[in-house]
Amino acid sequence: MKKAVQRSELLALIREDLQTHQTMLAPGFHALVAARVGHWADSADLPSWKRVPARAAASVGYQIAKNVYGIELPHTVKLGRRITIAHQHGIVIHPNSTLGDDVVIRQGVTLGGGRGDDKIMLQAPQIGAGVSLGAGACVVGRVTIGAGATVGPNAVVMTNVPQGATVLAQPPRVIRVKTSAPSGEPHTGEGSADAATATSRTTAPSLSHD
Repeated sequence: MKKAVQRSELLALIREDLQTHQTMLAPGFHALVAARVGHWADSADLPSWKRVPARAAASVGYQIAKNVYGIELPHTVKLGRRITIAHQHGIVIHPNSTLGDDVVIRQGVTLGGGRGDDKIMLQAPQIGAGVSLGAGACVVGRVTIGAGATVGPNAVVMTNVPQGATVLAQPPRVIRVKTSAPSGEPHTGEGSADAATATSRTTAPSLSHD
């Protein structure tokens, strides 16, 4: 049974979300309001005459956030305070995941299950307080991201991350360099492979791990 959420507590959480997003027009603010109202509607001691319209409003808000803004944030997610959804589009949050206080989510973030079978609902990421999730970051499975950690853009995380740690994606590699042809002459591409090899050896960062 979910902990009962009082109306005053709900309004206080929404006010904090508004202060965090700085405008009522922010898509992330809309998505959070819908999720919080949905959670409030499921509260155990809420009378039915409040629960029915609240659930309807939360459902409409969720569908708008999902299909218009591209923010899939179910009301079953355990939400902390002052969460920031900095940008919209391509954001998918596991229904049973946890977002701690002051978490920052950017576009393209996925918090998903690690397997596509009947146990997927148990594979929910747990995000600690103050975690920053970069654009395109993907956290997969039943892993915990420690408080204050940073997950960089496009990083894929499938294991636990300690508190205060930084996780980055593999650095890019130069695999081909185009050589410029003299004006008026077609480009033949000769020497491109050699140039790419030399450039990758001298300028591309190493991908090995210590």
